[in-house]
This record gives sequence, C-alpha cells and structure tokens, in this order.
Amino acid sequence: MSASRLRRVAVLVLEGAKPLDVGIPAQVFTTRASMPYEVRLCGAAPGLVTGGDGLSYHVADGLDALAWADIVFIPGYRFPDRDDPPQAVVDALIAAHDRGARLAAISTGAFALAATGLLDGRRATTHWHYTRALVVRHPLVEVDENVLFVDEGSVLTSAGAASGIDLCLHILRGDLGVAASNHAARRLVAAPYRSGGQAQYVPRSVPEPLGERFADTREWALHRLDEPLTLEVLARQAAVSPRTFSRRFVAETGYTPMQWVMRARIDMARELLERSQRSVEQIATDVGLGTGANLRLHFHRILGTTPSEYRRTFAQGE
Repeated sequence: MSASRLRRVAVLVLEGAKPLDVGIPAQVFTTRASMPYEVRLCGAAPGLVTGGDGLSYHVADGLDALAWADIVFIPGYRFPDRDDPPQAVVDALIAAHDRGARLAAISTGAFALAATGLLDGRRATTHWHYTRALVVRHPLVEVDENVLFVDEGSVLTSAGAASGIDLCLHILRGDLGVAASNHAARRLVAAPYRSGGQAQYVPRSVPEPLGERFADTREWALHRLDEPLTLEVLARQAAVSPRTFSRRFVAETGYTPMQWVMRARIDMARELLERSQRSVEQIATDVGLGTGANLRLHFHRILGTTPSEYRRTFAQGE
C-alpha cells in the first residue's frame, strides 16, 4: 500500500453516539498536510443527530459517505444491547465492506458491526461492560473481553473509548508506518506503543504502584533497545523477581517480556527504515538485534515482509 495515497475516512454517527467515540477518529485522522486522509462525519441521513451525554451532531453527509470511504468508523452509542441500527445503515455497512472498505468499531459500535453478520465466526471485542450482552445478542461472534482491540483485517473492533485511540494508531501504523503513528501519538499526548492484546483493565488485586513501576520499566527499556535486555535485567529494573515480573507483564500487556522487547525492537527498526538511510546491518546494531540476518528473520516473522520491501513502501518522501 502506498504511504502517500489519500485515504477517505467516514465516521458514522448513530443515534445516541458517544462524544469521545466520535471525536477520536475525527481527530486522529483529521485532514491536515501531514496526514493523507480526508474525514467526513455522516449519519443515517444528513442533518441533526441526537447523541449521548447531552450532545448532538450536525452531519453534512448521509449514508452515501459509506460508498465513498476507504475506512468507516462506527462509534459507540446508547442502548446497543437493545436496538439494532436501522436496516438502511446495516445494508450500507455491508455494501461498503463488499466494496473493500475497512469497518472499524469503537466500543459499543461493535454491536452495529455485529448486526451486519460480518463478525460471525470472527474475534471481536467491545467495552467490558457490554461483552456479555454482545455474546447473548450475537452468539456467533467470538467475543474476547480481555483485549484493547482486535484486527481481523477488513473488520476491526476496540474496547472502551480510550482504546479507540489505540485502534486508530494501529491503523495509522499499518497505513503510514511507525513514524507517522508515533507523531500522531505525540500530538494526542497518547501512549505510542500499546498492543491490542493488552488487558482492558488491570484487576484490582494488582497493586497500582506495581502497574506504574512496570510502565516505567517499559519506558526505561525503550531507551535501551540496543543493549542486552533479558528477563532478569528487566525484573531487576522493576525491583521484583523474574517470575513475578513475567506473570504480571503478560497480564498488563498481553505479551511475555521478551516478546514485547522483540516487537519494540522491530518497531524501532521500522522507524529507522522510514526516516534514515542507514543500512540494514547498521539498524540491526542500533536496535539490539546484532546482525542484518537476525533482523531480517524477526522482521519477516512478525511483519511478513523484508526490511527492504518495508523501506520501499514507507520511506519518507516516496
């Protein structure tokens, strides 16, 4: 996929739409010189849409925007476990998907996406408060209540509102590369590196200071990816035993510590491939993978492509 091609984003505002859920994709993909996206807010029909939490929205476009869009976001809305969207909305979402658009639901927008049948037999998530209701209402959907977002290719779902940011950054990363995603995260003052497998919330039995300490350890590690980072080194930095660190780390992030370190190294390699002319051998040293052969091996295993192919796709200025 070309990193410079203009992409068209429609944000579908349903009755009772949640303000944060509407605002997140609208702001992340907002039309600006540095972002090759055009964003339109739409509804079942042009005009005033009554939202949730005391807000209403005036949308300029109706469902014709779904026939225009490359990506359709479906924000969460009130009473998703009670009311399906109008049939015209369901039909327009199916038609958009059949045409090749990606459909991305934020929070309880997953119910509208499930009403199309496109989530049947696929993994999906929604706000933790509604996961059981989604199972009951759409039993063919494989609901995962313990993740921030799920990417099934042409259909994507996220948990509560804040995880909508993670989903948008994930999409941005796939479209434009790591540098653009990190730039957007800095602009939003958001965490640039949260995997979809991370838990929606940390159980109360985990002390809050421990969670904060692990966040500090991850930040510490991100600045030392060129150094040896073993489980023992990370656990020592977090001031807990390796066994405790490993168990808690998986609960917080969805990855083992070494899986997380490897993905962080590959992400750093991606950004260097995008923004510098350093050779693959030099980048391998920069990110702590030693040799170009080792970088190529892990790069292909995680991303399914080679560093050279990735550079051709996402190098700045191309």
